[in-house]
Amino acid sequence: MKTLLSLGHGYSARALARRLIPAGWRIIGTTRSPEKADLLAAEGVEPFLWPGDLGAILTRATHILASAAPGPDGDPFLAAHAGELAGSGAEWVGYLSTTGVYGDHDGAWVDEETPLTPSTARGCARVAAERQWLDLGLPLHIFRLAGIYGPGRGPFEKVRDGTARRIVKPGQVFSRVHVDDIAQVVEASMLHPDPGAVYNVCDDDPAPPEDVLGYAAELLGLPPPPEVPFDEAEMSPMARSFYAESKRVRNDRIKERLGVSLIHPDFRSGLRALLDAEG
Repeated sequence: MKTLLSLGHGYSARALARRLIPAGWRIIGTTRSPEKADLLAAEGVEPFLWPGDLGAILTRATHILASAAPGPDGDPFLAAHAGELAGSGAEWVGYLSTTGVYGDHDGAWVDEETPLTPSTARGCARVAAERQWLDLGLPLHIFRLAGIYGPGRGPFEKVRDGTARRIVKPGQVFSRVHVDDIAQVVEASMLHPDPGAVYNVCDDDPAPPEDVLGYAAELLGLPPPPEVPFDEAEMSPMARSFYAESKRVRNDRIKERLGVSLIHPDFRSGLRALLDAEG
């Protein structure tokens, strides 16, 4: 039986599990929370409370997906289990990284061959974590994810309750991706392994963030949220840091090498689907 060990079984990994379990896969997902363990079990995932001894599970895992964010000491699973992971014998290993590793390109296009020049602490940590995983010598596949949205992570709630603001920074664009497309890209890689491959995972339509909120309001039949100049916007340091980088991310490789046809090629398709799913 194909067995996926999902290290840090979060939002994107749960979407992947929803594709794999009906196909007969066994999914073991780590979590730090007993409450989340119950939720994972209800979804058909075998929960594993971590920190804990992963040794026995690693010997049974045919595939490993790591999606935990790096901490002060780097990737948390490598800090605790690097030796065991290096000797796991898994036939496929995936690491969910971020397009933040490319840094700021003033709205220009980047692809997987673009030099890694992160401008934020988060981006630097991801570059270091990618290198840590590569250094293990595993059959590694790196997925650099754009801004993730999907069920429970859409803009509609804030638009409805009137708290949404269209923060405008001239020239600012972001690439984004629906979580269902992340899941299908990772699954396609599992079915067509190419150790050492790096894939950008994003849709076809990089766009200013204010356009997304404006379209969400249009779908709801509401007026667009008010515009606020970036320099005047009240934002957390974390939120403000996202605006320090502007780039358009190319996704040709997932189409050409993995044969992926995006479920949601732009945010308009993705937002319509989220609203339809609400019933």
